[in-house]
Amino acid sequence: MKGKIADGEARDRLIIWLRRRMEEFGITLEALAESIQHDVDHPPLYRDARGNEWNGLGDMPDWLRAASNAGVSPEFFRIEPKPAPKPMVAASETDPRQLDLFSMKPTA
Repeated sequence: MKGKIADGEARDRLIIWLRRRMEEFGITLEALAESIQHDVDHPPLYRDARGNEWNGLGDMPDWLRAASNAGVSPEFFRIEPKPAPKPMVAASETDPRQLDLFSMKPTA
């Protein structure tokens, strides 16, 4: 068995490999950034058990069309929207009952 590769070296090798593949396929950093932003702006609305996803844009994918043709409603595959994150509460508004047991503040 060969010696282990240090985490930093493995990371460097992966970056080199990715850069070479991007160059090989003509992928620019700008195109990659645009693709990531598109995915952020249009999250998936449907997902099956195999991990196939669809964001509702464009034609219905084959996996969802096949399920629909088999009598399964597309709504069965709808992903529940994530709840909006709760706003941060200022420390002065913290309920004393929610303080950590190991906090240095005395309890009343």
